Amino acid sequence: MDFELARKRMVHEQLELRGITDRKVLDAFLKVERHLFVPENVKEYAYEDCPLPIGEGQTISQPYMIALMLQHLNLDENDVVLEIGTGSGYQTALLAEIVKFVYSIERSETLAKRAKEILEDLDYKNIKIYVGDGTKGWPEEDISFDKIIVSAGAPDVPEPLFNQLKVGGRMVIPVGSRHYQTLLIVTKMEDLSMKKEFAGGCTFVPLVGEYGWSG
Repeated sequence: MDFELARKRMVHEQLELRGITDRKVLDAFLKVERHLFVPENVKEYAYEDCPLPIGEGQTISQPYMIALMLQHLNLDENDVVLEIGTGSGYQTALLAEIVKFVYSIERSETLAKRAKEILEDLDYKNIKIYVGDGTKGWPEEDISFDKIIVSAGAPDVPEPLFNQLKVGGRMVIPVGSRHYQTLLIVTKMEDLSMKKEFAGGCTFVPLVGEYGWSG
């Protein structure tokens, strides 16, 4: 299978033709090889317009949904980003292509280990992965982030994540029920209030943790 051709087709047909215009995001999708992040038995579907199973009851998200979330983040090359839900490591790599540094939290030790190995093989130096409860935010209390992306559906915006967002920073998070959510864009205002914008319906696996859903 010609993965490079499939990747170029994916970017054009699934992203550009559906309104993804951020050049940084599109270039990252052209560069990062999605087929390296999925199990062997689904590699042939790596560039299809759908989520794919990656084990541990988790999925690698549909390419368009990832691109939409990244575009809504308004990423900058100097950003330090917190990712909740490392999963396969694919979105982590996309972020690492665009921003200064990515901190990523994964609940599953198995998935975190696998993602870390792939990302190290690909020689990414600007990624740090932590195994733990992503709803609590990064364990170092004195850290804050320009952008936060949450790759699982939450009942509400976890307070620790909002607290770790810089003033003027943006968070993209699916919020709703366990089975259906609305993509929420959160901005932390100067007075520390939360500005919310809605970007359509979506379906993600549940965000499990102290400030999310119970397991």
